[in-house]
Amino acid sequence: MAAEVLPLAQLKLPSGPSPVTPEQRYWSSFKNQKTHTATASWPVSHISFPAASGSLLSNSLVAATKLNDLFAVTWGPRVDIISIRKRETLKTIGRFDSEAHCGEIRADGRVLVAGEDSGKMQVFDVGGGTRAVILKTWHVHKQPVWVTKWSPTELTTLMSCSDDKTVRLWDLPSNAPSRMFSGHSDYVRSGAFIPGGNSNLLCSGSYDETVRVWDARSPGGAVLTFKHAASVEDVLPLPSGTTLLAAAGNTISVLDLVAAKPLRLITNHQKTVTALSLASNGTRVVSGSLDGHVKVFETADWNVVYGAKYPSPILSLSVISAGAAKEDRHLAVGMQSGVLSLKTRLSGAAAGKARDKAAVEAAIGTSDLDRLDAAKAKRKRAAVSNKAMELLGEGVDVVIPTSEGAKKSRRNLKPWERDLRKGRYASALDHVIDMSSPAYQPIVALTVLVELRHRSALREALEGRGEGSVLPLLKWVSKYISDPRYLPVCADVGFHLYDLYGEFVGGSAELADMFQSLLGKVSREVAKAEIAIQTNGMAETLLLGS
Repeated sequence: MAAEVLPLAQLKLPSGPSPVTPEQRYWSSFKNQKTHTATASWPVSHISFPAASGSLLSNSLVAATKLNDLFAVTWGPRVDIISIRKRETLKTIGRFDSEAHCGEIRADGRVLVAGEDSGKMQVFDVGGGTRAVILKTWHVHKQPVWVTKWSPTELTTLMSCSDDKTVRLWDLPSNAPSRMFSGHSDYVRSGAFIPGGNSNLLCSGSYDETVRVWDARSPGGAVLTFKHAASVEDVLPLPSGTTLLAAAGNTISVLDLVAAKPLRLITNHQKTVTALSLASNGTRVVSGSLDGHVKVFETADWNVVYGAKYPSPILSLSVISAGAAKEDRHLAVGMQSGVLSLKTRLSGAAAGKARDKAAVEAAIGTSDLDRLDAAKAKRKRAAVSNKAMELLGEGVDVVIPTSEGAKKSRRNLKPWERDLRKGRYASALDHVIDMSSPAYQPIVALTVLVELRHRSALREALEGRGEGSVLPLLKWVSKYISDPRYLPVCADVGFHLYDLYGEFVGGSAELADMFQSLLGKVSREVAKAEIAIQTNGMAETLLLGS
């Protein structure tokens, strides 16, 4: 029995340097932008997402999805609770006497705490019902409360930072703070729990240009203080618990808490950095600034891997994750103009549906629509057939297909494939070399030429041609001879064409022009190569001299 004739394998060329990095491709996939605008153009001062340790959340995918379906947006005298899945506002909390600050949802998604300009702190039940019910009210701070944060490990513990220069630790059932930390000499506008400290380690940033680390177990003041050159707008501990980021002025400092020293000073923003957020499970840090730029940093060497520009100064941002795997889902950016921008990254089946929808919209009014419909029908028939086979195989170990299903469908050969199999090499080459054809692909032409060279049939395919069939070959060689990946084949074809048809140049002006054009292109490439060699020599001389 004769062996099956396999199709000609298409060549795979080495890919050149891509102008788009994988990081840029990833962050550019945050699309499908949706905006929310405040009714009175209140600035979006805070965006919070309840990130908790695994001890507080179930490992169940359903439970994790349900608990992580909310995030809070604070603007003016209200806090909006927005659904991560639907990107729609579910509840609005407006029970504040003055402008609200730092609405934070607890890790279980049931309780929210927020401070306000009057110094009051309120805790709301947001887990059930259509309205948020006030569970607790504290009015201990005498000046605006700018920071309220839940502990990542204990559901009843939270902290607050205020313009009264204090940081306080609270227990939800109590009416008074369990601990007060004093030491700042100006407004305290940022703070956070440090991971791994069992709610005992806190950090705060102040307009006195310091970042202070507090230990609830220590009876004294701050256990560690870092002095900056500008007011500290935000602090962000990394998941390791040993590194802390602080935004001061237009810089971001990377602080080592173990060695008690700064590791790096990042100066990529032009104006004050106002917000920091973790992304990609703590391997990326996103920053926002009054210059309207969002920048993404990798946490190994702190290089910028992506950047985006927004039309207004940025006051808050957060990369919101979803699901048990905590995949990045939304890039939420709050601006001074009162606009909340939500950019969403689709994944899995949702991304596939979005791609199919975009392909159909692009194909409307063209012949590609029929092709897409046929492909969709084919996938549907395959799914039905697979389901039938699964049902057929219930209760058995192995399903043997019928003789009808075992028949291999005969592949429709393209014209050049038929000619190549039958030894009509010139005709096969004419089919793939025509650059005016809608089906033309340069990689297919290269594949056929390489195959002809392997069969020692390249000269046979090129000889015995008229002027009309020689010109397309010369055009193809002239176009691709400057590409290093095509150069060996183009050189072979060019030498054969010159050897076969060079004597006819005097009788055809068009043929003479094409040969002259090819000669000029080769001369220019040779000149470029000589300049490159000279430049390389000068560079090596400079390196050796240094």
